[in-house]
Amino acid sequence: MDSKSKDCKEVWSRCLAIIKANIEPEAYKTWFEPIVPIAIQDNTLIIRLPSHLYYEWLEQNYVSLLKLVIRKELGASGKLQYRVIMEKTQEDDKTISLPSRDGYAVNNIVDKQPIDIFNVSEKNLPDPFVLPGIKKHKISSNLIESFNFDNYVEGDCNRLARSAGWAIAREPGETAFNPFFIYSDVGLGKTHLAHAIGLQTKVNHPDKTVLYVNSDLFYQQFMEAVKNGNINDFIYFYQSVDVLIIDDIQYLAGGKLKTQEAFFHIFNSLYMKGKQIILTSDKSPVEISGFEARLLSRFKWGLTADLTIPDYETRIAIINKKLEHNGIEFPCDVIEYLALRVTSNTRELEGAMISILAQASLNRKEITVELAKEMVDKFVKSTAKEISIEFIQKIICDYYSVPVESINANTRKREVAQARQLCMFFAKKFTKMPLAAIGELCGKKHHATVLHACRTMHNLYETDKKMKKEMDDIEKKLKT
Repeated sequence: MDSKSKDCKEVWSRCLAIIKANIEPEAYKTWFEPIVPIAIQDNTLIIRLPSHLYYEWLEQNYVSLLKLVIRKELGASGKLQYRVIMEKTQEDDKTISLPSRDGYAVNNIVDKQPIDIFNVSEKNLPDPFVLPGIKKHKISSNLIESFNFDNYVEGDCNRLARSAGWAIAREPGETAFNPFFIYSDVGLGKTHLAHAIGLQTKVNHPDKTVLYVNSDLFYQQFMEAVKNGNINDFIYFYQSVDVLIIDDIQYLAGGKLKTQEAFFHIFNSLYMKGKQIILTSDKSPVEISGFEARLLSRFKWGLTADLTIPDYETRIAIINKKLEHNGIEFPCDVIEYLALRVTSNTRELEGAMISILAQASLNRKEITVELAKEMVDKFVKSTAKEISIEFIQKIICDYYSVPVESINANTRKREVAQARQLCMFFAKKFTKMPLAAIGELCGKKHHATVLHACRTMHNLYETDKKMKKEMDDIEKKLKT
């Protein structure tokens, strides 16, 4: 073993000790154990990741922690470089530089163009910070190339938002969707959509300046500007952008009144000039508190679109898209199981996929439904207890050898009618869905029909031993 290899392993081992003490054991085992340190060059630790999904997940969830441990081990100038090895390919030494985030140099063999990102660790705010019109500067967009429309799966959960985003990219600032306010719970794709709009805008309008920034970074830059006496330059800089994307705008709420005032002037200037503004949040405008009324009212001027939990078909499409993007294959029954059991958000769905892949690679296990179940139970604890109505329908229809499609068909056959009633009964028991929604997904029935079905099955459970056994068997299958 050469000294460089030994050094990098020792440094990474010390980093892992800190990381392990600060995250959950299952998260550590899934995300960090498969990582292999390669070398240390120019005070940069190079590590190898099993797939592009690892890169995306680390960047979205652990970049701050990685930054801290790297700087602790390598000093303030320490950097981390990823090297992603796609499955069934060999390592390519001609890696291409990707975004440099907060002092990180990131490499990935599947992206094409380098992107410079703001580095807020510097004492002064990044160039260009000059008065518009005096000198023309090229502003880095900060967009992630993989978060494009090609990789964004459309479904009922996001069709309105995606269509509006595509229209904005075609004519930024000239549609009625300005500002465009996207909101959803975590992990449902609002950040991906925001990047996709920005990337498509750059394709359609190469001359326009597109800028993506998270609200935390916006706030840090503003505080640096206050400290250095550059507030006017800060505002002028943001007013020079053609398409401004602010992610997680809700973090500017609360006591950050001076930051809100600066953003208010930026917003007004861009809007009056016909420039496009895109905002994302985990709450709708009416639910956000802590903003000045004049600013909050402006969030409602354009289009507000929400992203909801993807349905079963969309989850299947998301899994297939991710697998295709990473050159990986899962058996059909594993894909189906994941889509049925991991229902809360896309991020946890991707996490479950990576957990399965990591276990299969590290322990040389075959990718099976049993392995998928094991990983879902361990990694996605919050969603393992959730049961989707699609999963209920599949279990019941398999139990009675009835086609799932028949549940929604207009038929009164006894075996189908009973299976439908059982679906309604267990959907009411195991989901939080209202009766009307359950009825809509079980043959487009009225909520009164659902209530009647639940009462009927409850009575049969109490009076019919055969039905009681069948219902107990089904419930056991639903819980396993």
